[in-house]
Amino acid sequence: MPPMHHPSAAAAAVAAAAAKPHHHRRRGCWRFSYFVLVTGFTWLFFGNLLLKKWGAFDRDGGDGLDLGFVANDLGNIGRDLGAAGRYLDDTVEMDKVTTSPPPPDRKVFYLSEFGGVGDDAALNTDAFERAVREIERVGGGKLVVEPGVWLTAPFNLTSHMTLYLTEGAVIKGVTDKDLWPLMPPLPSYGQGRELSGARYGSLIHGQYLQNVVITGENGTIDGQGQAWWTAFSEKRLKHTRGPLVQLMWSRDIVISNITLRNSPFWTLHPYDCKNVTISNVTILAPVSKAPNTDGIDPDSCDGMIIENCYITVGDDGIAIKSGWDQYGIQYGKPSKNIIIRDVVLRTTVSAGVSIGSEMSGGISNITLENILVWDSRRGVRIKTAPGRGGYIRNITYRNITITNSLVGVLIITDYPEHPDGFDYSAVPIIENISFDGLYGKDVRMAVRLKGSELIPVKGVSFRNVNTHIKYKGKKPFQCSYIEGRGVLPIHPQPCESLDLYDKKGNLVKLGVFENASHTEDYF
Repeated sequence: MPPMHHPSAAAAAVAAAAAKPHHHRRRGCWRFSYFVLVTGFTWLFFGNLLLKKWGAFDRDGGDGLDLGFVANDLGNIGRDLGAAGRYLDDTVEMDKVTTSPPPPDRKVFYLSEFGGVGDDAALNTDAFERAVREIERVGGGKLVVEPGVWLTAPFNLTSHMTLYLTEGAVIKGVTDKDLWPLMPPLPSYGQGRELSGARYGSLIHGQYLQNVVITGENGTIDGQGQAWWTAFSEKRLKHTRGPLVQLMWSRDIVISNITLRNSPFWTLHPYDCKNVTISNVTILAPVSKAPNTDGIDPDSCDGMIIENCYITVGDDGIAIKSGWDQYGIQYGKPSKNIIIRDVVLRTTVSAGVSIGSEMSGGISNITLENILVWDSRRGVRIKTAPGRGGYIRNITYRNITITNSLVGVLIITDYPEHPDGFDYSAVPIIENISFDGLYGKDVRMAVRLKGSELIPVKGVSFRNVNTHIKYKGKKPFQCSYIEGRGVLPIHPQPCESLDLYDKKGNLVKLGVFENASHTEDYF
């Protein structure tokens, strides 16, 4: 993983980036290429040490990932694509993004002082709850989880609290579902996402909190998701599974320098939160047979930075959301002002980064830069459908690298799954989507933009696109119901829908209308 930083470094990075003149975007791309290269060689060199920490993993996803395989592939990716930075020459806008302040010095408590036993056998729920109550009573504090395996049922955090996991500390969720509390459906979803009615709570939870930090020395929070995945696959659950970590209606949150693994459902779910920094976090789940184990799902959040993370999971690596159909429309809280940068992702069944499909409260002002998606079904994706309502607008992708993927960029407007009673006439808007620096290796289809007569995609733009196509049998750049432009050169040859310009801004070719017959349904 990249070097660890103090949480306050995120705020400094935003200020520094905002101050750069327009001709300095090139530096960010070179920095990411260096990041990928160094990460690959670092993992290659330290593979055995990492395997001792994370255990043995199966390349096919039996329990996670093969770190030796990761090391070799990331090293190769860094060597093959390290020169991508030469193509970018603008800057990143950081408007309206704030970051959480560094935590103040807090009184230190140790979990063992409250009766906790880290022997992977004793149940420590009462110890966690007693510690949190004491921190609340004194107005704030730092709870240190010492080395050991601390088995627990779900518990809540409190405001002005730091949960600190030392090296070798593992917080492990119990597999007894009767010990996981049931909660009302999220108001912007109206019912459980998988099953109607109540939903299970998260292992670590908080509501209406301020100034919360979850950090440490790369300690681990383990949801023991296998029991949940099996029960879900066998249709033995009566309620929607719970996330691993969920903070709701909270602000000024820092999550850094930890490993999250084997979540029952979505892994890290900030819901209707403000000013969230997620930095130097590793998220692991098997890449197969671990359903819906999204890595990070910002949901109706305003002001967030996700940076320097490694994510390999059984669903979307990152999925930005804002509510589901009529319930999300009524709740009306968008996700906005989010930066995702310097992140490596892998998912063999879904997309590295998705926007939607639950986007009914609106999603806007999102910047993704210096992203590597490898060995994944899709690179980056926007997904919605009639009935969602809302909007997806002002989305900027910069320096996106995708290797060994079925499709690099995907926009679809017919995504399934709706709650009961949804209104098909609630049509979402998709507009102002830009790609500047899109690089690929061993990709079957570079771009597939599938708008529709009901949901056209307007204001899409491409610049600095160079994708190596793995298979030649399909048209590698497909569009339908798209309005936009591209700046040449673009490889592979862009679809007919785009107005094409040369680098000096001269019009080369006007786009022509393409309908649904110009896209294929196999991604």
